[in-house]
Amino acid sequence: MVEQDGYAAEPQHGDDLAGAFGNNVRRRREEAGLTLEQLSTQSSVSRAMLSKVERGEKSPTIGVASRIAHALDASLSDLIGAPAAAASGVAIVMRRNDRPVFRDPETGFERHMVSAAPGAGGAEMIVHHLPAQVSTGLLPAYPPGTEKQLVVLEGTLTVAIGGISETLTTGDSLFFQADADHGFANRTDAPCEYIMVISRRA
Repeated sequence: MVEQDGYAAEPQHGDDLAGAFGNNVRRRREEAGLTLEQLSTQSSVSRAMLSKVERGEKSPTIGVASRIAHALDASLSDLIGAPAAAASGVAIVMRRNDRPVFRDPETGFERHMVSAAPGAGGAEMIVHHLPAQVSTGLLPAYPPGTEKQLVVLEGTLTVAIGGISETLTTGDSLFFQADADHGFANRTDAPCEYIMVISRRA
């Protein structure tokens, strides 16, 4: 079903994030030779919403952003604007203030890219901040061979994977194959923070 209302208020981080995300979506769509209508069909996101996203007028929710990324065969980090890996050098540093951050305008969920060289070794590392009583909803399945590992830094996290639910507390960790719909929820009155590593087997 095509989503008609997958956006909310303007992003708290300002227009730069929405603009960068929209530019990357439009670029990837045009490179793939897709019309807005075709991308709408493939992502189950309305044409009107996609048009607003591409123009930087609206920042999508995490669910909408994930569906757009999957339809474009791109990672969410690519669309957010992950830093380019350095061509050379023994060590690559990304300062905290330079992190690409996605903020869901509807829930306050935040996704911080903390990989200084995304894709190096076939993996990326992300920090998620999930406010009290907030859920990402079910996110679309990744391509086969995609794996996720996470460790809870603070709070309580409930993870739903293909009809199975696991509740984790501070210090608990989880590994799962991400080729099924999955989602993350904080059902407590305290915030939750967790680190996630996404890897893709060749």
